[in-house]
Amino acid sequence: MDFKGPWVRRINNVMVALRDAPIVGKLVRKGITVVSYTGRRSGRTFTTPVGYRRKGDQVEIQVMMPDAKTWWRNFNGEGGPLTLELDGAEKVGHATSHRDDRGRVTVRVQL
Repeated sequence: MDFKGPWVRRINNVMVALRDAPIVGKLVRKGITVVSYTGRRSGRTFTTPVGYRRKGDQVEIQVMMPDAKTWWRNFNGEGGPLTLELDGAEKVGHATSHRDDRGRVTVRVQL
C-alpha cells in the first residue's frame, strides 16, 4: 500500500491544524509534535507530524507502519540532527532509529 498520496498530506495537515487550535491544541501538543529534518540523499528539508513521548531531554517516537514510511531511515546508524516543536519552541536534537526483533521502529532523540 502506498502511503505517499495526497490523502496522507491532508491527514498530516489536519494533525498540524489540531496542534494549533485554540481549545484542543494544548491537549494535542502533549502527544503530537512536528519534526523537521534534512534528507540524507536529497538534501531537502522535510516536516511531518509524529506522536511522541518525552522524558527530560529524551524524546521517543514510535513509528507507525514503518515499512510504509521512509523518513525514519535518515536516522539509521549514527543518526543525525532533528528539530522538534516542543513547549512552543523549536528544539534541536540528535536522532537515531532502532528496529526491534518484532519489526517495530523507534526513533530516539537526545535534545
